[in-house]
Amino acid sequence: MTVLLVALGAAIGAPLRYLTDRLVQSRHDSVFPWGTLAVNVTGSFVLGLLAGLPADAAWSAVLGTGFCGALTTYSTFSYETLRLTRDGSRFYALANVIASVVAGLGAGMAGLLVAEALTG
Repeated sequence: MTVLLVALGAAIGAPLRYLTDRLVQSRHDSVFPWGTLAVNVTGSFVLGLLAGLPADAAWSAVLGTGFCGALTTYSTFSYETLRLTRDGSRFYALANVIASVVAGLGAGMAGLLVAEALTG
């Protein structure tokens, strides 16, 4: 049953990741991967929120593992960072790494703080 719940969450998260990435990236005339940054930061916030809320195993499987797992993408982040480096955009590559780590951790912490405020 858990596998089906993970698949359900992923079936929503993966298309949302693709559509969000394309929408965000189409609004920026830059080599910087704004779309991937946006989905990764959003997913970090949602996962932080879920981690701070009382949730049973089923909700954790659907939303945490399935939805957030498919919404966020470490592999694309890595690929885009390496592509920027190879294309000579080393500043953007470094900015991507720093922004992704700092914003992702910050968003996760913000999610936890929101959860604490809600359950407080």
